[in-house]
Amino acid sequence: MEGLIHSSTAGQLLRWITRNKVLPYPEEQPDFQCPHCYADGAVSPTLFTHEADSEKPESDADADDEGEAATENASRAEELSRVPSMADVEKVRSQSDMARLYSAATQTEALQTAPSRPIAPTKTADGTILVDWYTTHDPENPQNWSSGKKLITVAQIYLYTLVVYMGSSIYTPSAPQIQARFGVSETAASLGLALYVLGYGVGPMLFSPLSEIPSVGRNPPYIITFALFIVFSIGAAVVNTFGGLLVLRFLQGFFGSPCLATGGASIGDVYSLLKLPYGLTTWAAFATLGPALGPVISGFSVPVEGWRWSLWETVWMSSPILVVMFFFLPETFPDAILLRRAQRLRRVTGNNKLLSQSEINQKQLTVTAVAMEALYRPFQIVVLDPAILFVNVYTSLIYGIYYSFFEVFPSIAVALAIAVPLYFLYLNKVFEPEIRTQGLMSPERRLIPALFACFLPPIGLFLFGWTSRPSVYWIVSVVGILIYTIGIFMVIQCIFIYIPMTYPQYAASLFAGNDLMRSALACGAVLFARPLYVNLGVGPGISLLAGLTVGCIAGMFALYYYGAALRARSRFTAK
Repeated sequence: MEGLIHSSTAGQLLRWITRNKVLPYPEEQPDFQCPHCYADGAVSPTLFTHEADSEKPESDADADDEGEAATENASRAEELSRVPSMADVEKVRSQSDMARLYSAATQTEALQTAPSRPIAPTKTADGTILVDWYTTHDPENPQNWSSGKKLITVAQIYLYTLVVYMGSSIYTPSAPQIQARFGVSETAASLGLALYVLGYGVGPMLFSPLSEIPSVGRNPPYIITFALFIVFSIGAAVVNTFGGLLVLRFLQGFFGSPCLATGGASIGDVYSLLKLPYGLTTWAAFATLGPALGPVISGFSVPVEGWRWSLWETVWMSSPILVVMFFFLPETFPDAILLRRAQRLRRVTGNNKLLSQSEINQKQLTVTAVAMEALYRPFQIVVLDPAILFVNVYTSLIYGIYYSFFEVFPSIAVALAIAVPLYFLYLNKVFEPEIRTQGLMSPERRLIPALFACFLPPIGLFLFGWTSRPSVYWIVSVVGILIYTIGIFMVIQCIFIYIPMTYPQYAASLFAGNDLMRSALACGAVLFARPLYVNLGVGPGISLLAGLTVGCIAGMFALYYYGAALRARSRFTAK
């Protein structure tokens, strides 16, 4: 439990109040023995000696063998000192580097079961010693945390994501009463949902780059913005003007967005590249489930307690999660962890040449560069790269359709219960074995499940649209939504693995841009959905949307067969 509290917001606050006397790090304890490489400034793997090597060999031959083995192991330990994670993907500059990164991910799994080996830090030409993990099994490295600690950490991110996404649709049963209370139209009342969705699409443009600054880390944006989310949720529950309600709903979505902006990065901090898809798929399932549960929860209470009740429910669900995160969510960003370690080592040794690589990189950051990557780069790539334009349009379309009807959302939980195990089966039986035996191969290989799944959205929509009538038993239309949800879930998972493999150096910008496009179209879908269905009818209206997804089938196959050619001509791709 102390391991969770130590780097949590509560733990760091307690350390600051007590001047590091409570919850001290190893470097701050009286019996701490500073590694020679950091204490003396000498950098050599031979300065580190493992306890198991302290016994003398029985013969000179044995000594030579052990020496060669030790040198080889030390070299391998140094090379694989970090289990490759999602943070490393964004530093990749070529397809060959990406392939080596995934190859290293398979090798480091074996290294994790081997005895712990010390890691020699790197010394730069100007004498700077780059602070690194002490050993290959360094307990401060999130990749080395126990399975239990990892599970508790990501479970908090899952619940955080769930409640923020529930906060969007939990409003919908209140819309008729809001119309009556403020004397507004049906479309105006639906703005309360639309602006919330838009808010959590805009937020990642700010919070995603903020959480990548080592001196900030993941936790402060989470805790501060989630607290503000609850404050604005309280405001939305007590506000007495319609304009004020809309502003507060947008601010709710905006300050709830770090779970969307950074949640995947936090999961990537603790799981290796081979295991990361499992964590991200589960996270995506919670994000998909949230809007499905929202109307179910408030649908029972709003008719009895009134429209404000649904907004209070958001406060009641969020507050306990914030308390748990405040006390038990550890910092997961490796760059932030190593930066703080470097600061402690400088205090212990008095050597100002001890710096983390993240500290050096941070000093080179400028406001202009951060703004360029956060605000300009996503739009530049979308406009100039046809592959990214297509995947953004496709994911935005199916996401917008998803937000265009709330009455059938409970069936989505059943769809997820089918889709998630199916995708896990693909990861376990195809994705992992292929990476281990054949290497990374072409990024388009990751789209193969989507080539089958992309047929499901139009099939499900046509089935839903033309059976949503009293003369047809209700279960048939529900099956249609079931098929649709399974299809879009599989397609989105494949696309979200494909994007960073193809454009690794711009992964954060690409995901932020995709979030904004998806949320913007979903915002519009909330507003145009009812007029569309009223004027055209449910069958024709759904068929129109289904027809658009049929067109995307051709786009998905074109991306699979011609994606490599498009990437070869793109100015953004990793060559």
